[in-house]
Amino acid sequence: MRKLLLSAIAAVSAAALTACGGGNEGPYAGQTLHVYNWGEYTGENLIANFEEQTGATVVMDNFESNEQMYIKVANGESFDILVPSDYMIERLIREDLLQKLDKSKLDCLDLLADGVKGLPYDPNNDYSVPYFWGTVGIVYDKNVVSEEDLEAEGFNIFKDTKYKGDIYLYDSERDSFMMALKALGYSMNTTNEDELNEAYEWLVECVETMEPEIVTDEIIDNMAQGRKALGLIYSGDAAYVMTENEDMGFFMPETGTNLWSDAMVIPKNAENPDLAHEFINYVTSYEGAADNTETVGYTSPNAEVMEEYSSEGGYYYGINAYIPRTGNPNDEVFVYDETTRAIIADLWSRVKVAASNA
Repeated sequence: MRKLLLSAIAAVSAAALTACGGGNEGPYAGQTLHVYNWGEYTGENLIANFEEQTGATVVMDNFESNEQMYIKVANGESFDILVPSDYMIERLIREDLLQKLDKSKLDCLDLLADGVKGLPYDPNNDYSVPYFWGTVGIVYDKNVVSEEDLEAEGFNIFKDTKYKGDIYLYDSERDSFMMALKALGYSMNTTNEDELNEAYEWLVECVETMEPEIVTDEIIDNMAQGRKALGLIYSGDAAYVMTENEDMGFFMPETGTNLWSDAMVIPKNAENPDLAHEFINYVTSYEGAADNTETVGYTSPNAEVMEEYSSEGGYYYGINAYIPRTGNPNDEVFVYDETTRAIIADLWSRVKVAASNA
């Protein structure tokens, strides 16, 4: 899901440090922790510092999608820590692929921000501890797009012909359908096929009339350089764009959006669950969480870090994309439904064909 290009340098540095192995002292000296995480999603010093504190060696593998991660886990490949997204955690719990956390080994749960605790996919945090969280919204050039248009149109601004040829859509079937469903006034978790087809028609009309570019992480640098008027974007990426270019803004329609969370879980077949609990504690601690949020740009689940980095003098002060919106009844967390997932995947592939033929 959703990772900053800026952290590529940090990822390379962390990989080099990881390759050297952990220290030969510490409570876990000689042990290895296998982590499966999104690419470019780790603090610059997080792995090296954890290795130094524990004496362990961290082996980090990266995935590009929840589905790619799921295939390896379902096929029995062993990892000690995974960092999936909300709906995928729900699926892994349903399929009995995760072990419950031993809360007696965790000292981090009280450090979490209220807005990221007890989310629907794991209401008691029995299986997961948040790693990053955020929303999806509209990044826009304040010199081109008025806030009045955004407030009046919400996600329908992506069909406003005054911005034809000047928009980015994000190549995510879930978030593209979220955008269309919210524009139409429906739940993004609908299982109603008529509503899904209406959202499909909304997206087809958008790509056929608006000439969007459908992109992934390219949107980060491109919007930082002001190459288009607006685009659909993850909040952490928008926070980076806004720190790079003061002309960029971030807007979330009142009709609602996706409130997402990526969280750390321990698979049933983990070989080193004790060390996995130590990793969860470190990542959620002030030191680990601050390193993560400053390098990557997404919102920290650690309440103190989130407050410090968004307050006056903080790195993300004045960047509204950094603090996820809470309290809007129209915002939702994705839930897992295999039948709906298959329908949306098929319809999104048709939308992209329509875009290529437009």
